[in-house]
Amino acid sequence: MSDPQKVTDRPSAVQHPVRGLDWFFRISERGSTFGREIRGGFATFFTMAYILVLNPIILHSSKDKFGHTLDSAQLATATALVAAVMTVVMGVGGNLPLALATGLGLNAVVAFTIAPMMSWDDAMGLVVLEGVVICVLVVTGLREAIMHAIPQSLKQAISVGIGLFIAFIGFVDAGFVTRIPDIADTTVPVQLGASGTLTGWPVLVFCLGVLLTIALIARRVKGAILISIVAMTVLAIIIDSVADNTVWGLTTPKIPDDLVASPDFGLIGHFSLFGAFDQVSVITVVLLVFTLILSDFFDTMGTVVGITTEAGLLGDDGKVPNLGRVLLIDGAAAVAGGAASASSATAYVESAAGVGEGARTGFANLITGGLFACALFLSPILTIVPLQAAAPALVAVGFMMMTQVKKIDWDKYEIAIPSFLTIAAMPFTYSITAGIGAGFVSYVLLKTVLGKAKEVHWLLWTVSVLFFVYFAIDPIEQLVGAK
Repeated sequence: MSDPQKVTDRPSAVQHPVRGLDWFFRISERGSTFGREIRGGFATFFTMAYILVLNPIILHSSKDKFGHTLDSAQLATATALVAAVMTVVMGVGGNLPLALATGLGLNAVVAFTIAPMMSWDDAMGLVVLEGVVICVLVVTGLREAIMHAIPQSLKQAISVGIGLFIAFIGFVDAGFVTRIPDIADTTVPVQLGASGTLTGWPVLVFCLGVLLTIALIARRVKGAILISIVAMTVLAIIIDSVADNTVWGLTTPKIPDDLVASPDFGLIGHFSLFGAFDQVSVITVVLLVFTLILSDFFDTMGTVVGITTEAGLLGDDGKVPNLGRVLLIDGAAAVAGGAASASSATAYVESAAGVGEGARTGFANLITGGLFACALFLSPILTIVPLQAAAPALVAVGFMMMTQVKKIDWDKYEIAIPSFLTIAAMPFTYSITAGIGAGFVSYVLLKTVLGKAKEVHWLLWTVSVLFFVYFAIDPIEQLVGAK
């Protein structure tokens, strides 16, 4: 008869890979669990799954110089493929709960500014060039050095600004806040609901979702954000089935007739690396690539700092773990996005939803990336979550990131004012990059007028000058064009 103790002590075949994954991703070391990582992966996916619908809409809605448009089905496949692959690569290589997909804003620049000047292949070639330049900046250590040169208080301000930014995104996506049409008798830019009041079932779903989410968070219920998303999606499906003419926006919560959709990889590899130089001047190409680089560069910087700060992963010296690899993978994502004709891919601030669920490692990315991979074939199922059901997560995470504001030294104007401008500019301009730029430029200015210019790292001087050029890009283009 075998010794029961020996049988008990012998590790099972199932335990080895689990312990191996725990060690590889440092799950226990970072105070997380497999359950939290899985929930976080699902939460991140559901809060950014809208890109599967929105990116094809944006890119398909524009024509290139020759009147050509991109196929929507092929764009959906390219978007899901790039998000799946690069999110998993970030999880394994960077070990951060930081998902990647086509960057909003960047895709609009490609669609409405670059493509009308050249062919789609040429435009996507510029995106690839942008990613290559970013990778070079990472390899040379410049991108990482810039992040290390940022004062700690500004890093915390970036996190707070992103919190307000994504909360605002949540309110807008749900229709709780809308832009007031340009009319002569008002200067107010936004309003409550569609007409100054809350109307319609979708907004009700959002409001109930916010209340449910904050109640569960206050009760410290595990899986609060994910529970809310699932519950509100079920409610939305029920409402849509009984209420007529309900408008949900990009995604409608209907049980699909077809559960499987075949992916179309027709756009993969369709780019021309240097074709743009045959269509526009070298100066124009440089300015276009510069605009893409600056937006991608600092959007990622702000997102990485904000997410890692919220996750409690910043070291005592304020440094992001595995930063070099994280930034290199982000640059590679831009290359992949251009090569797949999906536009530049970048780190997503919606990853904060996964962090809010407890994700602290790249294991959560395996879940998020896996879901994007499933979306290649099961997009009818995975896109039934309406924005109104997912947006409450962004509002809740915005609150969580807002708590970093207490760590900023508000008694020192030389850091308090730049911090304020960073925080305020992000939601007010709907741009992480603009917020960071406002903070950098004002920080350098105040240090200079107070006679403390020597305290400013030379990289911050350089970046601030670049941001000044970025903010003044239109008059600069006009001057260049005039000559």
